[in-house]
Amino acid sequence: MISKYKILFFMTPVFLLASSEHANYDIVERTLNFLLFFGILLYFIAKPLKQMYLDRINSIANKLDSIQEKLKASNNKRDEVLRRVEDSKINAANLIETAKKEAIIIKEKIKKESELDILNLEKSFKEQKEFEERKMVKNLVNEILNNIFDNKDLKLDQKELVNIILKKVA
Repeated sequence: MISKYKILFFMTPVFLLASSEHANYDIVERTLNFLLFFGILLYFIAKPLKQMYLDRINSIANKLDSIQEKLKASNNKRDEVLRRVEDSKINAANLIETAKKEAIIIKEKIKKESELDILNLEKSFKEQKEFEERKMVKNLVNEILNNIFDNKDLKLDQKELVNIILKKVA
């Protein structure tokens, strides 16, 4: 379509020639020369200008495509990272739960082992106590017997000796 400006441009010489004075201006020749020059210029420059315009459009489209590809790639990476973060959170929660269970199991195991150790220590203490009591009784009996046998003045029969020992031990 022809725009208003083009019509106005081409109609300007007509308005200039329509004046009441008929002076001999060479406006028609100049206008024709200008139109001829503009046509030749347009003929030689139109294709390169059009090609430059199309190349510019293509380069912008290519840049836009590459930016969209980068955007898609970054979105994919972001989604992958978010998925990994969620997986890590789940794994961390599982590890914490497992650690708590292991801590309870270890606690129970240590408690049982401690109770067994305490029982063994008590049993060992009782045995040691009984051993020491028997040892003391033996030493006491030994001491009494040594005193009796060392004392020459004292003559006791066997029955009296047993009674004395029983009294000392009790």
